[in-house]
Order: sequence, then structure tokens, then C-alpha cells
Amino acid sequence: MSPELISILVLVVVFVIATTRSINMGALAFAAAFGVGTLVADLDADGIFAGFPGDLFVVLVGVTYLFAIARANGTTDWLVHAAVRLVRGRVALIPWVMFALTGALTAIGAVSPAAVAIVAPIALSFAARYGISPLLMGAMVVHGAQAGGFSPISIYGTIVNGIVERENLPGNEIALFLASLFANLIIAAVVFVVCGGVRLWRKGEDNAPQGRGELRDQPQRSRTEPPTEPGTHPSPTALATRETTPTPTIPLTTPRTATLLSLLTLVIAVLAFDLDAGLTAITLAVVLSAAWPDDSRTAVGQIAWPTVLLICGVLTYVGVLDEMGTITWAGEGVGGIGVPLLAAILLCYIGAIVSAFASSVGIMGALIPLAVPFLAQGEIGAVGMVAALAVSATVVDVSPFSTNGALVLAAAPDVDRERFFRQLMMYGGIVVAAAPAVAWLVLVVPGLG
Repeated sequence: MSPELISILVLVVVFVIATTRSINMGALAFAAAFGVGTLVADLDADGIFAGFPGDLFVVLVGVTYLFAIARANGTTDWLVHAAVRLVRGRVALIPWVMFALTGALTAIGAVSPAAVAIVAPIALSFAARYGISPLLMGAMVVHGAQAGGFSPISIYGTIVNGIVERENLPGNEIALFLASLFANLIIAAVVFVVCGGVRLWRKGEDNAPQGRGELRDQPQRSRTEPPTEPGTHPSPTALATRETTPTPTIPLTTPRTATLLSLLTLVIAVLAFDLDAGLTAITLAVVLSAAWPDDSRTAVGQIAWPTVLLICGVLTYVGVLDEMGTITWAGEGVGGIGVPLLAAILLCYIGAIVSAFASSVGIMGALIPLAVPFLAQGEIGAVGMVAALAVSATVVDVSPFSTNGALVLAAAPDVDRERFFRQLMMYGGIVVAAAPAVAWLVLVVPGLG
């Protein structure tokens, strides 16, 4: 068996073990990099660590550190409630507010699972309160997170664009961002219609806010009223007989104002002045920590260390593959299929299927370098192919086996969790089956050389 084939099989084993044994894929990848690099590729420690993504490490730590502070001092809660107040009782707009909010969070640098973890509990609570389908609300949160997930300053965008740059592929940061944005926006619109979003417009302003425009809590059931099933709407008579209480407001304190200004500063520094996102975020986080140590005391522990380990481990192993020539060998094998479009759609489906059960970022970090020699032939447009891989590997995160899907499942209150799990699994299967083909058809086929 050739060394290249051994290294590919080890990568498959890493994905399988990480999926079935709940072990961090990054830790497995570091162990695999050590074992394959030393025993198969005859690399020393310097050769193994040559692929360690130091720049991405700083970005991941810095951005998640800043958002951990924002969550600790209540800034993210303020953002969510401020966004909800904007709908002024229009129930049908609530899912779209959650979609836009998670998209904005990931677009300015939040890790997708972190954004979902912040928004999903509040979003699913609103779903239960206003009779919105939990599947609809959960899908809107996840697809919203992915819609903003490939902005030039986002975690996903930084990772993919960094890989593209290091592999000397033609890249287009805006095209990648827009591809993910529109793909998730279209999927969200379809889900909104299919899962009863149109019927929500009939509710009008039954629960219209008073005073400053806060949404009011769903009234409590009377003793004689039968329970309302999730996704159905209470009758006007029932609404009229219930008591209501206003949703409490969240004040904009000095620490929260400073955090909002820090997030705005991060966006301006990266977009307008081309400063490093990771170093800028760490600097802003340190300033906030020094000014309000009580609010940020636990922030370092809330940095997305599992994600950091995952990314750094997988990309280090990919570096070992590059050092031993596996990437060139595998890419030539894919290109040797002789049908470029067939090879392209196979890669998209591989990314979608693996990502539905494991890490989206991990599979992107592995697939894009593996496709480099295939793309270097010039028969398939690199920009479209990278965008198709990115979309295929992330829209499937609604699967309950993925981090985002699991967060949605865990956050849903007052639901039949087994039934909700089956709904998420069925919906995730539909996305896995359809999304790669559509992404290939829209993004890859037009770029055939």
C-alpha cells in the first residue's frame, strides 16, 4: 500500500472515530499527523508543525474571546432583544429577525456554533411563546448563521480564503460570501413557506406590543383551555381571555456600549484598514477585560477551545499530507476520472455527507487542498468550485448530528424532543441530498472551461 493511500485512509479513520466516539477531531488529527508524519512520511517535528495554522489560531482565539466577553456582560442579549423589538408584534417577522441576527453575528466574526448557541435559546423560546414551528425557527437560526458565515472577516471566510491563498488558487472573497448568503437565504425562504411561515401573517398584531415596542409574552393558558400544539395558533377568543406580561427590557449599560463600540471597531479595523482580525480582536478584548474585570473573568475559559483544537489539528494534518505529496496524488486521481463535472459533484457530496455528521470547517480544510491539483488543470473554475464546496459543507449543519443542529435540538423548550429530532434528521437528509447538486449546478457548471 502506498504512503499516500495510507495517509488518506488515516484521514477517513479520523473522521469515523470523531463521529462515532465523540472525540475532538482536531486532537485525533494531531495524533494522526504525528503518527503518519513520523512513521510513514519520515518527517521530523519541524516538518509536522510546518502546516500549523498560526494565523488562524490567533483569529479563532481573538474573536471568540471578544464574543465571550460580549456574552458575559449581556451585550449579545441586548442585541437580540433590540432586534426583536423592531418587529413591533408582527409574529411572522420574528424568524427573519433571528435569521438576520445570527447572520450579522457570524458575519462580524462569531463562530457559527457560538452565534447559534447565543440566539437559539431565545429564538426557540419565542417560537414556543408565539406558536411558531420549532423546526422553522431552528432552521432560520442555523441558516442565518451560515448566511453570514463567509464574510471576509468571519471565521469560515477567513479559513477558506486563507486556504485558497496558501494553495495559490484564484479567489474571490465577495463571491464566496454572496454564494453562501443567497444559498441560505433561498433555503430559509423555502423553509419559511413549507413550515407555516405564511400562516403567521394571519396573526397580524394579535400580540402587538405596547409602550416602547417590546414583544409581549405569550399569554398563559386558562384552566379550561386545551393546550396549543407547537406550530398552531390560539384562537382570538382564547387570546382575549389570557393575561399578558411585558417582556423585560435590557438596559444599555456602559460595558455593553463599550462592547458594541469594540465590535464596530473590529469591523472598521479589518475592512477599512486591513488590520489582522485576530490581533485586533484580542487587543479589544484585553481592553474590555482591563476596564471591567468582573464581566470578563470567565471569558478566557469560554473561548472556543474545542473549535481552535479542531481547526489547528485538521489543518496540521493537511500540512503533513502536503509535505508527503498526498494532496497532489489525490488531486491527480480525482482529475483522472476524466469527467470534470462528475469529479466536482462527487467532492460536493463528500463534503455534505461528512459535514452532516462531523465538522464543517474540518471537512472544508481537508477537501479544498485535496481539490487543488484537480482545479489547477483549469477545466473547472476555482472560484465557483470553492464556493460550491463551502456551501455544500455548511448548509447541512441543520442535521441534529452536527453542532448547530444539536444546539437547536437542545434549546427547544416544551417540545416532544424525539419528534423534533426526527424532524431535524429528515430535514437534514433532504438538504444533504439536494444542496450539493444545486450548488454544483449553479456554481460549478457555468464555470466549466
